[in-house]
Amino acid sequence: MAVLRLVSVSLASAALGADESVTTGPAALYLKAQIQNPPQISKLRPGDTVEGRVLRNVYSREREVVPAGSMIRLTVDKLERRRRIPNDHWPWVINLFTPRHENSPTFEAATVTTTDGKKFAFQVHLLAMGKQREVRAPAKKPQPGQRPKNQSPQTIVTLEATEAGSGPVAVAHGEPSKALPATLPEIAVGTSAKLILLGPVSASGSQAGDIFQARLVEPVRVASEIVLPEGTVFEGKVLNRRPPRMLSRPGSLLLTFTQVSVPGGASSPVAASLTAAELDQRSHTKIDPEGKLRGDRPGKAWMLANIGATAGIAKVADDGTQLVIEAIVSTATDASTAGTARIVATCGSLLFLLTRHGRDVVLPKFTEVNIVFDRPVTLPRSGGKTTPP
Repeated sequence: MAVLRLVSVSLASAALGADESVTTGPAALYLKAQIQNPPQISKLRPGDTVEGRVLRNVYSREREVVPAGSMIRLTVDKLERRRRIPNDHWPWVINLFTPRHENSPTFEAATVTTTDGKKFAFQVHLLAMGKQREVRAPAKKPQPGQRPKNQSPQTIVTLEATEAGSGPVAVAHGEPSKALPATLPEIAVGTSAKLILLGPVSASGSQAGDIFQARLVEPVRVASEIVLPEGTVFEGKVLNRRPPRMLSRPGSLLLTFTQVSVPGGASSPVAASLTAAELDQRSHTKIDPEGKLRGDRPGKAWMLANIGATAGIAKVADDGTQLVIEAIVSTATDASTAGTARIVATCGSLLFLLTRHGRDVVLPKFTEVNIVFDRPVTLPRSGGKTTPP
């Protein structure tokens, strides 16, 4: 089943046929939708449309912008070459010959139709497109016979835009506001949140202590009150990383989230760990119960690719050594140099095979992750504002 993911989507202009009073502001929106009958990217042409269904509610700060179940239609603007997003599926020897770029459609216009028939117009910008699946950490104390359930691969599209003008978002009018306590309700241990990374993180490219940021894409509620609105920025840190090593040993990556900045408010310390991530369908990254990302062991395809490269190196080294010796020593023959050439070929191929690194752990920019709070958090109410009861 294909999924369309629109990340940082911005709302443009007015609703098509909506008559409610609306209020909008400059904010990024994040959508995730399922594609119906996903087309082959190579066959898309300017003017073609791609349709899907929004899978979860879309928020701008505290308010709901697009409800889950809404239909979305994207219009292809053009095809352009984009740099491929790195992944851990193939070893270095295969990636060396893999094209660095790929053709990808760009979308500028989108129309969303809600379940009650309202239509909204959007301006969008494609960030990424590909098949992904969700990888989850198993429970720390699993029940007997229980296994982590990882979702099947789904086609994901990531789009970007910013909310502008008098958009189609209806604002609900609640009861008159009243004074509220200076602090928000406590966020309990185990509360989950869904974020999207604002920069790449990897076992090979990051260092212990590196800081990264992620953005909240769904509000966090406690007792029906929103304590963290959409758009809240989390600051994370690389606690530990181990890059892929020789003898095909995989890399690992341990992340933590240490700060949270609510829009219009001050930063507050938090402690949260990663529990799930949406990765490329071919990724062999796993998450252990402690939230550490680990590369899986090399599979058959990985080993066959390295063995094939090793055989090629052995052949080149064998023939090359004979040619060099025969060029230097005039009396040398194929028979007399065969033994030396085989030794050189064997040493060279073994050296190549033993120095192959294992799988990397790669979280590209705009990767969607789930986190849980490891300690309770109480945040101040920003600006002393009041909110509806």
